[in-house]
Amino acid sequence: MMIKIKAVEQKLMVGPKAGQYVYMLGAETYSSLVESKVIEEASLRSGIQKGALQAAFSAIGETIKAWATEGHSVPVPGLGTMRFSVNAKSVSDVNMVASSLITTRKIIFTPSTDVKKALKEAAISITCYDRNGNVVKRVNSSDSGGIEDPENPSGGEDAGAGDDLGQ
Repeated sequence: MMIKIKAVEQKLMVGPKAGQYVYMLGAETYSSLVESKVIEEASLRSGIQKGALQAAFSAIGETIKAWATEGHSVPVPGLGTMRFSVNAKSVSDVNMVASSLITTRKIIFTPSTDVKKALKEAAISITCYDRNGNVVKRVNSSDSGGIEDPENPSGGEDAGAGDDLGQ
């Protein structure tokens, strides 16, 4: 498994480095999978017929949705837990508290330790794009996913992981 990251050169508009160009990292979105593709793959991996699997996935999805919207923290087997949350404005007077203060209703997903471990161990490929959209560098990780030590800048170097643009 490899995670693709893009580093795009962008001009900062605010902060102490305003006006400077920096490389901003973000995940590359591969594509959105359709539900039928997920059901088909799960059927192949489990040996369960597609129809039965589709019915089970639908029932599990409805159950999770119902419980999450009732305020429960709902386990998603093998993946983690999800719960309902809100973003809201604050007020200093209790008489002003109302549902209109809610700006966003959202679901928070907390991955399981197994998912976190798999993500930490996944290889990373970074493609760097300049401000004109040209690829200027590619880097592939070969590390364990450890965080570099800011006190030891040499530990943060490419360390021979390499790229394919001769840089």
